[in-house]
Amino acid sequence: MVDIHCHILPGLDDGPDTIETSLQMAETAIFDGITHVVATPHANDSFRFDPVVIQQRRDELQERLGESLTLLTGCDFHLSYENLQAVQQDSSRFTINQKTYLLVEFADFAIPPTLDTALKELLMRGVRPIITHPERNPILIGNRARVTGWVQEGCYAQVTAGSLLGRFGKRAQDAAEAWLDEGAVHFVASDAHNLTSRPLQLRPAYDKVAARKGEPVARALFRENPMAAVEGSPLPYVPELEDRRADAQPPRRKRFLFF
Repeated sequence: MVDIHCHILPGLDDGPDTIETSLQMAETAIFDGITHVVATPHANDSFRFDPVVIQQRRDELQERLGESLTLLTGCDFHLSYENLQAVQQDSSRFTINQKTYLLVEFADFAIPPTLDTALKELLMRGVRPIITHPERNPILIGNRARVTGWVQEGCYAQVTAGSLLGRFGKRAQDAAEAWLDEGAVHFVASDAHNLTSRPLQLRPAYDKVAARKGEPVARALFRENPMAAVEGSPLPYVPELEDRRADAQPPRRKRFLFF
């Protein structure tokens, strides 16, 4: 499996404080069957995002791990004005493995009116936004059509493995399952921060998705799509969005634009 959203590097954000904890998180991932991990420190007002320091921490951790786990870098990108200005100058500072996919997170308390325009501008610049853990955002839980609308525009969505297991509460679990059933989920990631409440683990969620949607869908969400994001390639699995309302019209085939 490939984890595209993980806070494994030490001393950079609200993830592990020491490299020893990072190594223990990596051991958990290896035991779980994870082969690649994208280290994605926060890029927001609370934590300074420095690609040079991030690469140094990644290299140090990779040297300690050897070939047992492949570490890559990206970021947990907050859609602030400053970040949007920076990504326009050099998107590779923030994207997964310095390619084209970008993890995008929203604040829990407000969705700015300019958000739709910002996402469209990213798409026009060849950046592929991945909406992270919408099932944990109270605003988006209350308006799930916002997420499906962004997906229709060309964005992608990533839910947290722990949400599918009920670790973030029933509302988050219900929302994650609903988006999964509607075809609005393209990735499942750990968003790991520690060894206990936010572990670097995917297998239990993989098994649940396989039981609910079938083994091919589970492979796509946990392995094939994440690997495509690492490589900067088009996703091999992009499900048709399904409208589950009783009065919904038959779904129209979605057009995909690759930049």
